[in-house]
Amino acid sequence: MGEPAVLRGLVADWPATLAGSRTERDLVAYLASHDSGTPLSTYVGAPAIAGKFFYRDDMNGFNFDRGTAPFRAVADMLLGDLTSGTGPSIYSGAASAVEHFPTFAADNPMPLLPPTTSPRLWIGNAVTVSTHYDTADNIACVAAGHRSFTLFPPEQVANLYVGPLENTISGQPVSMVDPLAPDLDRFPRYALAVGTARSAVLAPGDAIYVPTMWWHHVRSTERFNLLVNYWWSPPNDASAFEALIYAMLAVRNRPAAERRNWRAFFDHYVFDADAADAEHLPAHARGILGPSSPERTALMREFLQRGLGRRA
Repeated sequence: MGEPAVLRGLVADWPATLAGSRTERDLVAYLASHDSGTPLSTYVGAPAIAGKFFYRDDMNGFNFDRGTAPFRAVADMLLGDLTSGTGPSIYSGAASAVEHFPTFAADNPMPLLPPTTSPRLWIGNAVTVSTHYDTADNIACVAAGHRSFTLFPPEQVANLYVGPLENTISGQPVSMVDPLAPDLDRFPRYALAVGTARSAVLAPGDAIYVPTMWWHHVRSTERFNLLVNYWWSPPNDASAFEALIYAMLAVRNRPAAERRNWRAFFDHYVFDADAADAEHLPAHARGILGPSSPERTALMREFLQRGLGRRA
């Protein structure tokens, strides 16, 4: 684990994959047999965006509309575009199988993960998902259509020209660089990221393992595509991303010498898993420095809430 891997043919025998290999209408009928009727979160963009759901050129909003629609309505739009080829860009993403297709997982088991790891379905036409990362490990399985993946290691964050952290397209921040047509005059450091990139094209039945925090750009190329993915991560009671934002607020604008000092503290208390930072204290006095436990988590939360309350 820790390195991306392509898993050829992993889900080639799924009923969903087999239905998609026949016709798009067969796949729609198959998914409809599992549909709960709960509307899907759906993005719709004008044909002019050519499947690239992104910010507007002036960064005031997005180039698509976001809403909800029943699966049947989404499928009808996609099927209608099969003949015309001039329809809108359509994308229903991260649909929880438990909520939207409750019998799908049992019919299409994931052999590499426990059954408690629930899948999510991504349904759309030719769509580009901008370079982003996820805070969980991910196995993404292509059930219909073809998908191209371009991955970058987490440490390329400085060379990917990341967009807004809080005003995002769909949760995670994205790179402002288009890997299909990079503007190196505007984003010169992207040339350094290209040298670290890993690319793969997945056919129906193939899957890819994307480790946590790896940046990935994903492009589907058919007029009807289905991806099924599985996210999993160790249980955690706090958001590392929110901790990052708070650290930016508290540390980033301090004088350089002070930032260096805080780096030493962060390295010791956060990043050094072997740090002996409390062995000199009796167990009852370790408090926040003690071993992970529900009691320590509650103490940390109380400490942070008091501090945030004073600064509100």
